[in-house]
Amino acid sequence: MLPLSSPSLSLTFLTYEGHEGHDHGHHAGLLLDRCQGIEMDAVAVTEEGIPYFFKGGHVFKGFHGKAELSNESFAELDDHHHLGHVDAAFLMHFPDKPTEHDHIFFMLDTKVFSYYKHQLETGFPKDISEVFPGIPDHLDAAVVCPAPDCEEDAVIFFKGDEIYHYNVKTKKVEEKKFEGMPNCTSAFRFMEHYYCFHGHQFSKFDPKTGEVHGRYPKEARDYFMKCSKFGDTTDHIERERCSRVHLDAITSDDAGNIYAFRGHHFLEQDAGNDTWAADTIESDFKELHSEVDATFSYENHLYMVKDDKVYIYKVGEPHTHLDGSPKPLKEVLGVEGPIDAAFVCQDHHIAHVIKGQTVYDVDLKASPPVPVKEGSFTLFNKVDAAMCGPEGVKLFKGNHYFHFQSVKVMLMAKAIPEEHKTALELFGCDH
Repeated sequence: MLPLSSPSLSLTFLTYEGHEGHDHGHHAGLLLDRCQGIEMDAVAVTEEGIPYFFKGGHVFKGFHGKAELSNESFAELDDHHHLGHVDAAFLMHFPDKPTEHDHIFFMLDTKVFSYYKHQLETGFPKDISEVFPGIPDHLDAAVVCPAPDCEEDAVIFFKGDEIYHYNVKTKKVEEKKFEGMPNCTSAFRFMEHYYCFHGHQFSKFDPKTGEVHGRYPKEARDYFMKCSKFGDTTDHIERERCSRVHLDAITSDDAGNIYAFRGHHFLEQDAGNDTWAADTIESDFKELHSEVDATFSYENHLYMVKDDKVYIYKVGEPHTHLDGSPKPLKEVLGVEGPIDAAFVCQDHHIAHVIKGQTVYDVDLKASPPVPVKEGSFTLFNKVDAAMCGPEGVKLFKGNHYFHFQSVKVMLMAKAIPEEHKTALELFGCDH
């Protein structure tokens, strides 16, 4: 699969016929709960960089949210098949092959569908053997492997314990043995790593050799889904440090301690300490419970924004919830909710509030607060979180963060700066 920063794409789906008991997916799929340990049929990434997880006639878009009918996004799949299952899916991302670049391919049974910008390509569906000669029908998984990850640009197809490396340029097929790797029910490339899903677990593998290094398999719900409860064998700290799910909010207090929030959990790093601790939000901020929209620190207090309310805690061991909190967001910051992010830079009394593409300045010493539109930025249509520290401003979007030397530089920027991997560069995750 392509990195999240990749442009538009095309998807190819491998599909199958003859499955009984499916009525276009209008029933049980709507009750699917990915946090119950579902084995996904296929995974692909869209042109917006959003992972799509397919199960039966349904798709989960991104790392959280409810299942949707696949035929609402890819209608032609149902026109040709009573869609009950996608065998495999991948994004063909090779700029030097313009006829196939950024197409998404879906494999169903003996057929392959090619989509470009969610539109079925003319002439499809076709037989898998016509589009990918030498590749068998009824596949289990597929993933794109660009050079130098593979010797040459390739697509890796999985069927049981049989592995096929398909050379995109020469169309030659090399069969390989991936010893020690489980049979993959779906696979994808994400943040330059390769993942094989089996059941509700996954293993990271070397696409050339199939070797699995490190402590695998791991629980997919811990890293690729936003679930409220940890598995029985989960390493809480590793899960939160290495999760691919975006942060909801992040801040650092006056002492330099960092707090990062995601779903029902948060990470904390004490100033001067390189290690992280993880716990449930309810354990330290029980009034808040979960799901923070934004947070910022000011005068030794944490301001936690959720919907149209602000929960205020005095920093300490334990953190103390202030009397009269929560307060209306309008009363504290002068803006209507929801907001996307908020931060205060050190030694200042101005809260910078991000709502969509607009940044407001709010003087925290003024009463009542009067938000002043500081400016707009068009680099992103939306951000997930933001924080300010001695090194400047960090904006968080998806699995990455972007660094700006100051708020002024952020607002004047004409190009997106270098992206940094949140799990690796902020939290020190090594995989």
